[in-house]
Amino acid sequence: MLGSNTAVKLRTYDQASPRYAANEAESEYLLEILNVSKGFPGVKALSDVQLRVRPGTVLALMGENGAGKSTLMKIIAGIYQPDSGELRLRGQPVSFATPLAALQAGIAMIHQELNLMPHMTIAENIWLGREPLNGLHMVDHGEMHRKTQALLERLRISLDPEEPVGHLSIAERQMVEIAKAVSYDSDVLIMDEPTSAITEKEVAHLFSIIADLKSQGKGIIYITHKMDEVFNIADEVAVFRDGAYIGLQRADSMDGDGLISMMVGRELTQLFPERTPPTDKIILSVNNLTLDGVFKNVSFELHAGEILGIAGLMGSGRTNVAETLFGVTPATGGEIYLDGERIVMSDPCLAIQKGLALLTEDRKDTGIFPCLSVMENMEVAVLPTFSGSGFVQQKPLRELCEEMCKKLRVKTPSLEQCIANLSGGNQQKALLARWLMTNPRVLILDEPTRGIDVGAKAEIYRLIAYLASEGMAVIMISSELPEVLGMSDRVMVMHEGEVTGCLDREDATQERVMQLASGITAIH
Repeated sequence: MLGSNTAVKLRTYDQASPRYAANEAESEYLLEILNVSKGFPGVKALSDVQLRVRPGTVLALMGENGAGKSTLMKIIAGIYQPDSGELRLRGQPVSFATPLAALQAGIAMIHQELNLMPHMTIAENIWLGREPLNGLHMVDHGEMHRKTQALLERLRISLDPEEPVGHLSIAERQMVEIAKAVSYDSDVLIMDEPTSAITEKEVAHLFSIIADLKSQGKGIIYITHKMDEVFNIADEVAVFRDGAYIGLQRADSMDGDGLISMMVGRELTQLFPERTPPTDKIILSVNNLTLDGVFKNVSFELHAGEILGIAGLMGSGRTNVAETLFGVTPATGGEIYLDGERIVMSDPCLAIQKGLALLTEDRKDTGIFPCLSVMENMEVAVLPTFSGSGFVQQKPLRELCEEMCKKLRVKTPSLEQCIANLSGGNQQKALLARWLMTNPRVLILDEPTRGIDVGAKAEIYRLIAYLASEGMAVIMISSELPEVLGMSDRVMVMHEGEVTGCLDREDATQERVMQLASGITAIH
C-alpha cells in the first residue's frame, strides 16, 4: 500500500485497464519514483528513494548488493507494493497491483534470475498468457510460431521458436528473456543484470538492441555491476547505497573511481590482491579427461596454493569439466589423481569426501534451495559432520554458520531469513560459505562473482587469495577476462571442448586468451 501522505488520487491498473495514451500527460519523464520506501521483517530495503527516467535514454542504476536496486525494480514492475511514496508514469500517479498491470501500462522487466518455463518452447514462453487465438478461441500455434520467428529475426537471435527452453544454454535463455521483454513493446524496459550469463559477442548484440530501443523513444533502466558497460551505453547513472538514494550524474561526467566511491562510500585502492606464489606440491592431476560429445583430452596439474583460471567462450566446455571433476557427470575417459591416488569420481558425495567443492555457475537452478533459510542452505553440505546418534549438534553448527556469515559479510537479518529474500550477491556469498564450511582441499568456482557488486567482488577476491595462501588449490572459471587475468597464477583456455593453451600469469593477456578461446591458434 502507498502511504497515507500521498495526496494525489492514484490511477490503479488492473487486468482490464488499457495503457495510458502518450498524450494524456505532458511530462519530461516517462517514469518518476518519488520518496518510495519499502521494508521487510527486520530489514529496511528502501528509504525515501527517487528515480527519474527520460524517454530515449538509458539510466544505469548502480549500487552494492543489498543497496535496494532489485527491490525498487520489483515495485516498479508490480511485484512488490511500496510502503509509502509515489510512482508517476508519463506524468500520472499510478499504482500497480500485479506484474500484469505494470505490463499493460507499458513496463516490462528482465529479471536477474531467469523465469522461463523449461518444459515449454521458446514461442510458448514468449507469448505465455497472451497466445494468439483462432476463430474457435483456441491457441493458434502457427501464428504464434510466425510471430516468434519475426521477433527473433528482428532481434537477430538465431534460435528455433519450437525449441524447448530446457534445451538451451543459460546465455540462450537470457536472449529469450530479452526477446520476451521486447515483445511487449513497452515504453519502460528494466534490465536487471542482463549480461551476467552471455558472451562478449552477445553483449555487443544486446547493446545494438538497446540502441534500437533508444531510437524508438523507450526508456531503459539498466542494472549492472560491470563498470565498462555503464560507460558504454548509459546516458545517466543513479547510485543507491544501503537502501538510500545517493545521487545522479551524467555518465560522461564520471569515471570509474568516482562511481565506485559513490557506490561503496570509500575508495577501493586495489581490486585484485597481492598473490602468494603456489608451492610445487601437486594436489590434483588430470590426464586426458573426456566426456563423449562434450569435451576431450583435458589435461592439467593443480598445485597447492595455486589459482588456475579456466577461460573460454560459452559452450567451450569449461563448466562441463568442472562438473565432471565433481562427479556430477562422470567422465567417459581419462584419469583423475588426488594426491597421487587415482580417483573415479562417480558422484558429488564422493567428491566432497575427497575434499572437493563446487560453486556452480547458476545459483538459482543448481545452487540455492529457495524455500529454505540461510542457515539451512549453508549447513546442507556439512550436516553429516555435525550429526551423531541420529541428532544434529545444533549449537556448534549455528556458531559455524554465524562465523562464516560474518567472515563473508552476508547481509541478512538472521540465519532464519528465507534465502530467496536475499539479494543475488548475498545468496552467492552464502553458497560460498556452504562450501568453505567443508574445509575443501580443491575449491572449484564457476563464475564466483556473477551478479556481485564491485565492493563484494574485492572481498571475494581477497578471500580466494587468502585461501590459496593457506594452501588451498583453486580452479576459477570466469567469463570476465580481467577477473581471470587478475587472480590466476596460470590460465587454461578452452575452445569447443578442447584445451587450446595454458598461459603463465606473466604471459597471459586479453588478446592471447581471446586468440586461444576463438580457436585461432594454439600456444604451448
